[in-house]
Amino acid sequence: MTLDRLRPVAELFLDPMVAAADRVGLRPNGVSIVAFGFAVVAAIGFYLATPLGYALGAVCVFANGWLDLLDGALARTQNVESQAGDLLDHVLDRYADIVLVVGLAAGIARYDLGLLAVTGVLMTSYLGTQIQAVGLGREYGGLVGRADRLALVGLTGAVAAAVTDPPGPLSVVGWLLVFFTAVGHLTAIQRFWGAWGDLA
Repeated sequence: MTLDRLRPVAELFLDPMVAAADRVGLRPNGVSIVAFGFAVVAAIGFYLATPLGYALGAVCVFANGWLDLLDGALARTQNVESQAGDLLDHVLDRYADIVLVVGLAAGIARYDLGLLAVTGVLMTSYLGTQIQAVGLGREYGGLVGRADRLALVGLTGAVAAAVTDPPGPLSVVGWLLVFFTAVGHLTAIQRFWGAWGDLA
């Protein structure tokens, strides 16, 4: 139950964009950097915590996710896949994850939830790459992968832009951070036990 499993399907719709990006001379690393820029703009919008800010954040989050698919597809088309490009992509993805969660938490002044959520997000990603490092292949599965997180952040931004939260201890953004805290750590544990069983 993770959108990461739909990557092959999504990549089918990327062909026109990949062809256009290739024609105008875009490079995969440049696309990765632009994708990170969208994440930063989204985080600023979430920090502002206004309807316009949340709407801007939602749009930019979806742009970040789409460009994150585009850079890899473009690298394959141009036959320039490399370990350096893969490293850059992963580092920028992790920084994007951090700035998005920090922006959400800062916007509602819940830094406690932000800390708990970002550790869950980072541990999920860490286990995915660590499993690859021990020779089992890159792990995208689990309860919530990066594609799921981006979709949830984008949808939450759209909801926060459209509705006023009723009085209560947490806003819709706060509940998203609680969800990321719980499910992020559970996903990390799920990935760990799956890999442990394969290695045992």
